[in-house]
Amino acid sequence: MKLRLEDNTVRLRLSSEEVTTFQQQGRLETVVPLGPSVSDRIVYAIQRDETAPNSDLNVSYTAGRVVVRLPPQVADDWTASEEVSLRGTVSFTDNQVLHILVEKDLGCKH
Repeated sequence: MKLRLEDNTVRLRLSSEEVTTFQQQGRLETVVPLGPSVSDRIVYAIQRDETAPNSDLNVSYTAGRVVVRLPPQVADDWTASEEVSLRGTVSFTDNQVLHILVEKDLGCKH
């Protein structure tokens, strides 16, 4: 799974194998070590969120962990379909907006 952060956008790209794993397990996580300590890392994940509203993609951040959350129906529909991308927008305080993009990287062979 690839993570791209740019301006006010979080983008995840999943290979076809990763889409299948996410479909079966409801979660996919990548850990990137950034130093010698276990705490010196960034973790990013996509997760099926049973508590999420019906159609809203969401994101959470805590101490080196970024998690994109999908409502169950959205996750199920997306993983079972030919649809390539999901888009969402989250509004924060001070008129800040974060765009969320989740894509199937079907042409990726690495």
